[in-house]
Amino acid sequence: MSSEETLREVAIEVSTCLKCNLCKGRTRAVPGEGNTNANILFIGEGPGFHEDKQGRPFVGPAGQFLDELLESINLKRADVFITNVVKCRPPNNRDPLPEEIDACDNYLDRQIAAIKPQVIVTLGRYSMAKFFGNEKISSIHGRARKKDGYICIAMYHPAAGLHQASLKDVIRNDFKKIPLVVAEAERMVAESPAKVAESAKSREEPPQQLSLF
Repeated sequence: MSSEETLREVAIEVSTCLKCNLCKGRTRAVPGEGNTNANILFIGEGPGFHEDKQGRPFVGPAGQFLDELLESINLKRADVFITNVVKCRPPNNRDPLPEEIDACDNYLDRQIAAIKPQVIVTLGRYSMAKFFGNEKISSIHGRARKKDGYICIAMYHPAAGLHQASLKDVIRNDFKKIPLVVAEAERMVAESPAKVAESAKSREEPPQQLSLF
């Protein structure tokens, strides 16, 4: 099955999913969108009001800031893939519950496996936790690590910059590192494709700090 077919299958399943109580309040599920062969995968936390209405990720104020951030590093939405750890809006935009994240985890894993991104950027602490466990985002934001065969970067959610003005420049500066991380990922693949492929199959390796930053 091609990456496009897998992502289409996931999107269909998400649209009718009844695995958790979030399905009861949704207008539309938000499976994610973008380039099915993207080098960069962005993972947010969950849909908000605007996303729930449109069925698309990051289309509200935080999404507008994300568009600005992408443009600052010469990228656009068509170049990347954007999704969330939960695919339906939590009531009143509350934090997703553990059981809700667990219910969507298989969808996210299948999306990652289909896209095979070189770099995964987590936006916010709930997507960060999938790759970095209980570490604090204030301590590791903007840092690149190798985990589960991918290079992952933990970043603040764009909404954090809207709620706390002092974080806007922090987020902007963190985003400027993404092209460097992509270049490093490409170098690693070019130098040792067999080693990278073997690493991608391993799900037990601990996070490794890269020497980039």
